[in-house]
Amino acid sequence: MKFGGTSVATPEARRQSALRVISAKEKGFSPVVVVSAIGRRGAPYATDTLINLLKEIDPTVEPDAREMDMMIACGEIFSSVIFAHLLKTLGQPAMAFRGGQAGIRTDGVFGNARVVGINPIALQRCIEQRVIPVVCGFQGTFVPEPGWPGGELTTLGRGGSDTTASALGAALKAYAVEIFTDVEGVKTADPDFVKNAPTLRKVSYAEVAEIAHLGAKVLHPRAAEIAMKYNIPLWVKSTFSEDEGTEVVSGDQVQARRVTGVTHTGKLVYLQFGLQTASPEHRKELETRVYEMMARYNMSLHMMNLSPSGIGFAVPRDQYPIVLDLLDGLVIPVKNDDKTSIYLFQIGDKPSLEAETQTKLLEPLGEIKILTIGLTEGCTMVSVVGYEYMRQAGVFLKVLRSLCDAQVPVLQTSDSDLSLSVLIPESETHKAVSLLHEEFDLAGAN
Repeated sequence: MKFGGTSVATPEARRQSALRVISAKEKGFSPVVVVSAIGRRGAPYATDTLINLLKEIDPTVEPDAREMDMMIACGEIFSSVIFAHLLKTLGQPAMAFRGGQAGIRTDGVFGNARVVGINPIALQRCIEQRVIPVVCGFQGTFVPEPGWPGGELTTLGRGGSDTTASALGAALKAYAVEIFTDVEGVKTADPDFVKNAPTLRKVSYAEVAEIAHLGAKVLHPRAAEIAMKYNIPLWVKSTFSEDEGTEVVSGDQVQARRVTGVTHTGKLVYLQFGLQTASPEHRKELETRVYEMMARYNMSLHMMNLSPSGIGFAVPRDQYPIVLDLLDGLVIPVKNDDKTSIYLFQIGDKPSLEAETQTKLLEPLGEIKILTIGLTEGCTMVSVVGYEYMRQAGVFLKVLRSLCDAQVPVLQTSDSDLSLSVLIPESETHKAVSLLHEEFDLAGAN
């Protein structure tokens, strides 16, 4: 039973969550609890608050990833101890565990670690003794070498408490994993954009992972992927409602439907790389170097596009400053036989001070080929998700025609087996989500 930040944000919310745990125990289950940090941005122990405590010391100095993990993991530690103590005051024996104490081992990537194994001996002992384990979500331990004392604390990335719950469910062979949040389940659209958007009663693991990857915050995609791999029943429910919620199951248990839902990302910046002036034999090298750099710095790429004129992709706006530093003025030498060609990337038609300086410094080496990166700011991605529906003829046309009739500009498109996405101006997000929700008749979905 995993409880998110809003489910543990106040004494009243924590009590309601605790009563759900006690109810499960009274029904004969042996509940294992996973908790997020208390509250959201602005709350004293919320993850964002802890991040800001470090960054406000000197905004020009980026905190070390290892120390940042140690800092933000404190939020879940506070939460687990408080929740365990609350259960004790309600007459239920309970014990708090850090991720490492619960047996969660990770790959050691600070800030975005993946679970590589779980040895839940301590949790199993608690269960045998009828003690309720309360585990810190979002964290684990990396042991660099056998015999190292304690190991390094690592975090699993934003939303990682869902991943903790699914991974523990798999390790403990749980009857089910229940994710408790402040919404009644997986909706056909964001209720802030579509009032009274219905709750889906059943969705497939693949669908909910796709919805999460495309912007919905209701469940972390890794949680769905782990549950799918181990075939664990997964539920998304509200802490504050008696609604039955959404059951996440395998694809063969989901009735065929036209479209599951409409989702959208946050704020994006779209970059279009013009490679027309590059020598054809250098294209592959240039593209590979750009993508390698994005991967090295963990940039999230959306709407990737490959065409005869170049490549393109969108990045979250909060990552754009890093992308700007990496790409504007980037020099890539490409050797071909005995000759070396020098390419310089610049963002926009007018060179920045950095790009101009690089060009002047490189002039003695010979011809510099300038590759321009077109920039479109203020974008968002709206996606239509459907299980085995995107393959049908006419879906793409229906989406584009609907948006065109409503005068919503489409800047770029992409698709997969489960979704079709369009890049549009951010100002048109509300209109586009509402329009597509209506176009695919999702008001009556269940």
